[in-house]
Amino acid sequence: MLTVIIPALNEAATIANVIRFCFADKNVTQVIVVDDTSEDDTVAIARKEGAHVIISKARGKGISMKEGIDEATNDIILFLDADIDPYPEKTISLLTAPLINDEADFVKGAFARNAGRVTELVAKPLLHILFPGLSHFSQPLSGMIAGKKSFFQKIEFFNDYGVDIGILIDMYLMKARVAEVNIGYIENKSKPWDALGKMSREVSRAIITRAQPQLNAELAGESGSSLELIQREMSNVIRENLAGYRKMIVLDMDNTILKDRFIDRCADAFGFVPKLEELRFSEKDPIILTKRIGLLLKNRTMDELLHVISSMDMADNIQQVIQSYRDKGYLVGIISHSYTLITNYVRQQIGADFSVAHQLEFFEGKATGEVGLPSYFFGSPDSICGHSFCKTNALQHICDKYNVKMKNCIAVGDSKDDRCMIAYAGTGVAFCSTDELLDKIADMQIKERNFDPLLELA
Repeated sequence: MLTVIIPALNEAATIANVIRFCFADKNVTQVIVVDDTSEDDTVAIARKEGAHVIISKARGKGISMKEGIDEATNDIILFLDADIDPYPEKTISLLTAPLINDEADFVKGAFARNAGRVTELVAKPLLHILFPGLSHFSQPLSGMIAGKKSFFQKIEFFNDYGVDIGILIDMYLMKARVAEVNIGYIENKSKPWDALGKMSREVSRAIITRAQPQLNAELAGESGSSLELIQREMSNVIRENLAGYRKMIVLDMDNTILKDRFIDRCADAFGFVPKLEELRFSEKDPIILTKRIGLLLKNRTMDELLHVISSMDMADNIQQVIQSYRDKGYLVGIISHSYTLITNYVRQQIGADFSVAHQLEFFEGKATGEVGLPSYFFGSPDSICGHSFCKTNALQHICDKYNVKMKNCIAVGDSKDDRCMIAYAGTGVAFCSTDELLDKIADMQIKERNFDPLLELA
């Protein structure tokens, strides 16, 4: 039997669904919500849903986790975040199966989302230097974990952003059997920019603190030399990582990676072809059009939409070509006016590094019909193209994020929506396009649905 512990702070909007999700699993007999003195209705809602609620004695995730463990009545304990809704259906079983089957003592959850900036630029380089046995973990900072109570009781919890990496390292150092499992796609909140500095410092401190006893005694004995070595080597690794991302290729998804348009296949599957055609004919504003098309998907489940995309064919040899680009140091991504649920699925299938798209909103697993348009698709004073809503704005955002010059980008697309992006990229490719202007703008035209000709540009 399982205990689920949910540290929470002002999560009234999602806590009920998370608790219901936990109790829906036949093996869960106890759900503990450790409230970090919330100022909203988190506590009342959690109690109403049948969770055992603890009011934490002091603020901090580490303290909340320790207090939850002390209250747990089962030996297998699972930690979930309170702000994720929905979770992938099999999250609990995937995280706990290795424990139930006695194949692991501690399990780290990974999920289908680009690894965060602190993970890539701080955690992974430091782990590579100090704990190479943990460097293969794709998401070492993930807070979705499961383990045996007897192991959790032996470790000391950090009480800041370093808590999750600290647990992973402690489990490793005590020779626990540690596993990482992918639980599927999760729409997880990114930390705001102003929190990244604090998070980086606390994650670094946790890793270095745990590593200090393991450092070479000679280096550790010299004043400050061990930390200087770490900082120097970490800087080298970061520079190498960034250098590998200085070249980039971005691709449109519909009628480029895919041999059809996702929304057209949905129209066929769900019977709204006439409505879609009418919208495209009558609505010329791209923002309003995007919003109104989203309404056509109202009440469709994630499973239904994923079933549609999983049945669609991709252009020939796309996976091999993408891997070739990655082998040559390119960052590979998707920029699409489709939805993140779908572009992330495609990203995983082709082995790309990131995807940028709009956010189709879901409630209890069903689309609400609302579509969130990320700010980076919109123009700003720094925009190079002057369009108020454009893929070039998204491309510029991605270039800034990954420190890539626009002239070092290859952009691939098929329609008028891609004209601007292809014009401003260092190299623009029109892929099976029927748009004459796009063909004229592009540096290269590919007329067959095969990505092999792209290898000439790598």
